[in-house]
Amino acid sequence: MNHSNSLLASEPAAAQTTPQMLSAAAARWPLARAMYEPGHTLTYAGLDALRWQATRALMASGIERGDRVAIWAPNSHQWIAAALAIHSAGAVLVPVNTRLRGIEAGGILADSGARLLFCAGDFLGEYYPALLDGHRPATLEKIVVLGTARPGPGVEDWFDFLARAHCVRWEQAAARAADVKPGDLSDVMFTSGTTGRPKGVMAAHGQNLRAIASWGAAVGLQPGERYLIVSPFFHAFGYKAGWLAALMHGCTIAPHQVFDAQAILERIAAERIHVLPGPPTLYLSMLAHPQLAQYDLSSLRAAVTGAAAIAPSLIERMRKELGFRTVLTGYGLTESCGFATLCDGRDTAELVATTCGRPMPGVELRCADAEGHAVPPGVAGEVQLRGYNVMQGYFNDGAATARALTEDGWLRTGDIGVIDEQGYLRITDRLGDMYICGGFNCYPAEIERLLAAHPAIAQVAVIGVPDERMGEVGKACIVLRPGASLAEGELIAWARGQMANYKVPRAVDFLDALPQNASGKVLKFQLKQSAPA
Repeated sequence: MNHSNSLLASEPAAAQTTPQMLSAAAARWPLARAMYEPGHTLTYAGLDALRWQATRALMASGIERGDRVAIWAPNSHQWIAAALAIHSAGAVLVPVNTRLRGIEAGGILADSGARLLFCAGDFLGEYYPALLDGHRPATLEKIVVLGTARPGPGVEDWFDFLARAHCVRWEQAAARAADVKPGDLSDVMFTSGTTGRPKGVMAAHGQNLRAIASWGAAVGLQPGERYLIVSPFFHAFGYKAGWLAALMHGCTIAPHQVFDAQAILERIAAERIHVLPGPPTLYLSMLAHPQLAQYDLSSLRAAVTGAAAIAPSLIERMRKELGFRTVLTGYGLTESCGFATLCDGRDTAELVATTCGRPMPGVELRCADAEGHAVPPGVAGEVQLRGYNVMQGYFNDGAATARALTEDGWLRTGDIGVIDEQGYLRITDRLGDMYICGGFNCYPAEIERLLAAHPAIAQVAVIGVPDERMGEVGKACIVLRPGASLAEGELIAWARGQMANYKVPRAVDFLDALPQNASGKVLKFQLKQSAPA
């Protein structure tokens, strides 16, 4: 049985493109604040002007329609301006996770064929361009540092980059942007697969903006609302449900770079924040702050969460102790533009906590058996989606695309779920081994590949185990090489230098052997059974 939701927002208007959307927003709210951060404020007209300057600079740098341009930097006004310029130049945005190490980021830059990279300078104790030493692909021609740049080949800072704009007339940039069509690629967002090799998910302008319009209407975004974006811009929650949704609806963006509960509470109180989406970890950390009662949070209106199991008590506490009047949960994948299902503002705390809501308008949802046939309500099956929001495919990976999409257009999500009689979806398990740590998808095959490079490790299997704060964390089951020695703390410290911190296992078990079947496949269910609950 297929389900669609008629109770959410009505179908949005005709699809558009990101450059058209920003032009419309700037015309409608020219003097309204588009965003602010310490020491810097931009009106909608000001952001529009910066977008055009950066677009001309990209064109002067040789960026053509369809070229891939990456951003590897924390949340900031430059991130947004660079992304809007990439879209306006007809190029394709490739967001890169700031938690990745150089070898990981270099692989994504190589696989995407990115010609130019907007990059952080000094951030979290690292100089990001230096992380690419030995990992910079030959296809990457230029690095533009969004901060102070150190001398280096093919590296310049943001202001030197913007100075190139004088080489391209405004009319040329406007013509390039006008040539962008709703069906053109907007972004390639890399997400690891169960094979451990990151895959680039292709999405087009029109499908992104249609989903964002529908989502924003359901959340009730209003012009002038202050929207604190803690979720990183490299993630669909910070990018599509974040600053793109805010600009489409006339909100004021308040970017936040590094999560800290006290800093978040201080910003909410001082800046009178209205909208604050994020993973459950965000709200749990706020609720656990010892001085919570000292902060005036009365401005808060809407929260949207998901990506992990949620206790109904959390929804109630978010409403009572944090003051949110609207609390919604939803479900989506990078492969579905980040959007698929959403609860309704009138749903009970129990329903919001225990389900992912119903399909957004224009999205079909079903649970299917192993043969691909829809199962009836109440019966578990693989969650499958079909509609305008389904990806265009995986970049340069037709085989993976064919595995993910059925011939009649259904996206195989790899999640196991149940749809009830009212069309609400409950996620119950995963076909693969992926687990979610603090809102980030963790793919054991990828983590195992990175851990296997340690000289003391003979075999490794990674599983997700429950964690009260993070939802789930990784546990590495290790078989050492003969004669080798390795301590838990030593391996965890080594892993922090090899991979993003959310991927680093929080616990290690040293075993004599991994349980395997007759064909040599590791029996992870046995490892999970032996792990403490």
